[in-house]
Amino acid sequence: MIGARLHLQRPGFTLDLDLKLPGRGVSALFGPSGCGKTTVLRALAGLERARGRVALGSTVWQDDASGTFVPTHRRALGYVIQDAALFPHLDVRRNLAFGERRVAPGARRIALPQVLALLGIEGLLARSVGTLSGGERQRVAIARALATSPELLLMDEPLSALDAARKAEILPFLERLTHELAIPIVYVTHAMDEVARLADHLVLLDAGRERAAGPLGELLARPDLFLARLPGAPDDAGVVIEAAVRAHDDAYGLLQLGFDGGTLWMAGARRPTGEHVRVRVLARDVSVTRQPPQATSILNVLPVQLDHWQTDGDTVLLKLRAGGCTALLARITRRSVDLLALQPGDTLYAQIKGVALA
Repeated sequence: MIGARLHLQRPGFTLDLDLKLPGRGVSALFGPSGCGKTTVLRALAGLERARGRVALGSTVWQDDASGTFVPTHRRALGYVIQDAALFPHLDVRRNLAFGERRVAPGARRIALPQVLALLGIEGLLARSVGTLSGGERQRVAIARALATSPELLLMDEPLSALDAARKAEILPFLERLTHELAIPIVYVTHAMDEVARLADHLVLLDAGRERAAGPLGELLARPDLFLARLPGAPDDAGVVIEAAVRAHDDAYGLLQLGFDGGTLWMAGARRPTGEHVRVRVLARDVSVTRQPPQATSILNVLPVQLDHWQTDGDTVLLKLRAGGCTALLARITRRSVDLLALQPGDTLYAQIKGVALA
């Protein structure tokens, strides 16, 4: 577990947090600009001197009560920022060697060839930094951070400086890293698509304080968080479904995904059968009916049970359960609620467009 009690006072801003993050997987810090996300990372790294305590498992990096403070260069961490910050006078191989030299050979826990393969940069080693694309530069920066064999990886909006194409290029590499390296990652972002693709645990920050925290699936399925209009919260409610590739329909460019609540069809390139896939389903793309629809263009129809709903102006957020366990949210009008005479516990059918899934 990563534990951090942090208090920092600045003119017009107070950071006051008691974070408890899992010791594995990706913990995303999400919130509006100025909410304290980067300050938290800098405090974890020892670059910002907040008052309190920071510990990675049984290793204590800061404890003001006992006078303990481990400087940044002695903390077993890697740090990746928006700007790749590579050494321009060195080629890729020597940039990586700089990171690797920080760790004695006997203390290296991560093999550099494994990192090169995961990030797809084996062919870049002889390239000068100035010839790399934005996505390539950032992958090299991540590899350099991992070359230090860190016990914790901190990533501060690593994709924010990239355009949409370069971002789409690098996200699959980050997914591979998170699945194959047993290193906890604290990931700062203001982009919900990155959270949906990468995060296991989510912390919503606002004005230096934690507003909510928990496993990604549980947190995104809470309508109250979106109805509260938290600053920086996503534009609309939605859930993330963990699924696996079951089949392909190459003639129509579709994938069939299986999950605990049934199956889904979505557009996408062929992937290996059994591959893990995350699917974000927005509430605005889900409708409900009392009877199984006939002769419909909607590819995905799931039997669900209505848990409850909450009114949001002229619309209503329904919380549904597919297969008794997988949460879905649907945004419909109050008129639709009345026309269908909906009641908690009702058995319904959720309809989800295949083209809406991502």
